[in-house]
Amino acid sequence: MCQPQLLLALLLLLPCLWASASALEGQIVGGHEAQPHSHPYMAYLKAGKFACGGFLVAPDWVMTAAHCMGHATIILGAHNIHEPETTQQIRGVLRYHQHPGYNPKTVSNDIMLLKLTAKATLNDYVKTIPLPKTGSDLPTGTKCSIAGWGLIDDDQETNKLFETKVSIYSRRKCIRFYPHLDTGMVCAGSFHELRDSSQGDSGGPLVCNKVAQGIVSFGHHAPPGVYARISNYLPWIKKTMEK
Repeated sequence: MCQPQLLLALLLLLPCLWASASALEGQIVGGHEAQPHSHPYMAYLKAGKFACGGFLVAPDWVMTAAHCMGHATIILGAHNIHEPETTQQIRGVLRYHQHPGYNPKTVSNDIMLLKLTAKATLNDYVKTIPLPKTGSDLPTGTKCSIAGWGLIDDDQETNKLFETKVSIYSRRKCIRFYPHLDTGMVCAGSFHELRDSSQGDSGGPLVCNKVAQGIVSFGHHAPPGVYARISNYLPWIKKTMEK
């Protein structure tokens, strides 16, 4: 039996442990294999033994989580990332723009922009996804989706893109799970089923009404998951991409 103090200490450490491990593993729990190329904005970031998700926001820009920092190769247009598909486009990263306020301890400002070495060729398999136009919060209960490669239920491996549906949690309810939640974060998960949005590939997008509203950031091994709230960072995004 764990001592209460030890158990409490472990629970408090969980968000930090997940944040540091989330670039190592990604899971879509309760999801299913996506229709090939139904998420043409998805990017797979391969950095040595680590992998993350990301998404194309302009022909030469990929957005991901700040904790996914590493010397990455970007694969666009993929469904099975271990197969040399003719739809795939591979790019390097010219510059890494990690948010200057990123804090690995609190996982705040967990957003990063990657300038690609060459523009992606946009087609049916590789497309950009729009970002929010205003800084307003998403209404509680908004239906969204997440997608990612990696592990699914019970550590079963898959190289194919998986997806699941989640809903936005109220800030008031989410603070019960994550007391350090700030305005740069948004929570989502399934209220009734074990669909753990925190375990979609780190750096992948939370997509609501065909707009990228969040970036998979961290979470406990149960719903809800926490996402970087993209609408909070619109001025920084615009300034970075215009440089």
